[in-house]
Amino acid sequence: MRRLKLQVQTTVDGFMAGPDGAMDWMSTDWSDDVGSHVEALMEGVDHMILGRRLAEGFIPHWLARPEWEPEESIDWMNATPKTVVTTTLAESPWDGVALARDPVGAVEGLRAAGGGDVIAYGGGTLVRSLIGAGLVDEVHLFVNPVAVGSGMAVFPQGMTPLRTVGVHPFACGITALHLEPAAG
Repeated sequence: MRRLKLQVQTTVDGFMAGPDGAMDWMSTDWSDDVGSHVEALMEGVDHMILGRRLAEGFIPHWLARPEWEPEESIDWMNATPKTVVTTTLAESPWDGVALARDPVGAVEGLRAAGGGDVIAYGGGTLVRSLIGAGLVDEVHLFVNPVAVGSGMAVFPQGMTPLRTVGVHPFACGITALHLEPAAG
C-alpha cells in the first residue's frame, strides 16, 4: 500500500511559520548532505500533495527552473504528478495538477489508486489535518536551529504519539527527524 510521507521544515520549538506567517527564520542554506538526504527520501515517491498557499509559490518556482537548483531535482519536481488541496480554487491554474477539496479524501483516493509513495508538503492546515486524521505514515521534520516563540504549529492540538526512526544532523546545522506514529 502507498505510504504517505510528510516533509516539513520547522523551528526547534515546532513551528512551520512564525508570527503572522513569517518564514524569515528559514535562512539556513542547505549543505550538500541535506540534499542527498532529501533525494533518498524521494525514492519511491510518485505523487505530491500540496496545500494551495504553498503550491502558489512552489509550483512556479520549479517551473521557472532556477539555475541554483540541481537539474535532476527540477526535472523530478516538474514531472511528478501533484494534487493541490484547496477550498478556494475552482480549477487548476497549473497544467496537469489535480485539485481536491478534502485532504482526507484525496489521500484515501491516492492510496486506492495504488502506485508509489505520496509526499505531502504544507501548509499548516493541510499538515495538521493529515496528521489529525492519522493518515501520515512517516514524518520528516527538518529542524532549523532557531526558535520563534509562536506561530503556525506543525502538529494539531492535543497529543500526537510518535516514535523516532532516525535522527540525521547535517553540516549546515539543520537536523532531520524521521518519525512514525507510535503504535496504539
